[in-house]
Amino acid sequence: MRSLISLLCILCFTTVSFGQKTLSLDQAIQIALQKNTTLQRAENNLNNSESSVKVAYGNFLPSINASTSWSWNRSVDDQPRTVLIGGSPIVVSGRTSETRSYGAGVNANWTLFDGLSNFATLSQSNDNLESARLQLENLKQNIVYQTISLYYAVINAEQLLKVQEDNLKWNKRNLETITERNKLGAVTLADVYSQQVKTGNAELALINANNTFETAKSNLLSYLALDVLEDYSFTDSLTEQEKSILNMDLTSDYRDLSGLVAKALSNRADYKSAQYDLESASNGITIARSGHLPRLSGNISYSLSANEFKNLSDSRSTSVGLTLSLPIFSGFRTSNQVQIAEVNEMNSQLALNDLERTIKQDIQKAYLDLQAAQKSLEVNKTNVTAAEQNRKIQEERYSLGSSTLLDVLIANSDYTTARTNLINAQFSYIQLSQQLKYLLGELNYKKYE
Repeated sequence: MRSLISLLCILCFTTVSFGQKTLSLDQAIQIALQKNTTLQRAENNLNNSESSVKVAYGNFLPSINASTSWSWNRSVDDQPRTVLIGGSPIVVSGRTSETRSYGAGVNANWTLFDGLSNFATLSQSNDNLESARLQLENLKQNIVYQTISLYYAVINAEQLLKVQEDNLKWNKRNLETITERNKLGAVTLADVYSQQVKTGNAELALINANNTFETAKSNLLSYLALDVLEDYSFTDSLTEQEKSILNMDLTSDYRDLSGLVAKALSNRADYKSAQYDLESASNGITIARSGHLPRLSGNISYSLSANEFKNLSDSRSTSVGLTLSLPIFSGFRTSNQVQIAEVNEMNSQLALNDLERTIKQDIQKAYLDLQAAQKSLEVNKTNVTAAEQNRKIQEERYSLGSSTLLDVLIANSDYTTARTNLINAQFSYIQLSQQLKYLLGELNYKKYE
């Protein structure tokens, strides 16, 4: 019986182990780029932009149409009439007649001049296409950065969870020690009660840390369009690349803010996309103003017609013509379209200026945050070492009766806080390094595709 129970336990453990899926940061980014619905819609819209360019080129070409026709007509005349046959009048009944006609033709219409609207439309279509491509690139960079942020939030929460687990273990061990010493009369019952309170608080802190960890996992899995109820494990330790970032002085590389802004304006896909949007809006003005200019079009047609199909080529006609249209009054519609196009250009310029200011502000803030994170990282490394040594000293002094339990509890609380602050500082520093790459337009997404 005992062997059967052991076998069942092994099978259950194996099932859980195989059921758990490991998700690395690179895998998470690859999944995000594959499953993000916003990205999929952007890729679909890019096809529309490419099709619009073809249509714009088609405006320079003639439109050609071919047609064929056939008709049949039958007429019946029931009115009696008199006819002379051999000099004698004879009354005959009504008559029936049938006619058929066949026709075929080809005609072409060609816009020769439309106020430069066709050239502006082609330029606008190309601008919209480039803008859509750059927006797609910016969206991919944004997805990579968001995935990195969410993934680091999970790892950060998991490491903080381990800190609270260690804190609870320490409090439980300390409670056992104090309880035994109380039985021996070495410490008071008040110390036992105080440690029991601390142990309960540690259990509550562990529950809250676990909830934070589960929430972070749910946020990541939801963003990746994965089932939040599935069991995933994550890389809970820093990679060599991330460790190297912690040992680097990144502030020295990003000290020249003017140079960083210039690099961002040169690299940022969203900024270049906004520039193309401005050019597209400018072309829209040319398109609208073309309504004030004359329009010249040419046409040519060739047709065949006959009453019998075999004689279709006997009757041919060819025509060539030019049409010049002069707009005189359109009910102010053209003027309204020009005004709308001019407003669109002004709004596009304002959007470009706003984006430039936002880029400058974001880079400045990220650099200041990076400076603070680097200082916090240095301070908290020292604090963890000092807090750990202080807790050992207070434990030894308490065991010798030269210190109070309150001093020991304060020392343990300081040590837990120092470890928590260090973990937060580490992930803040790593994430800010990725954020600066994103703000500078240097975040590489192609290696994940």
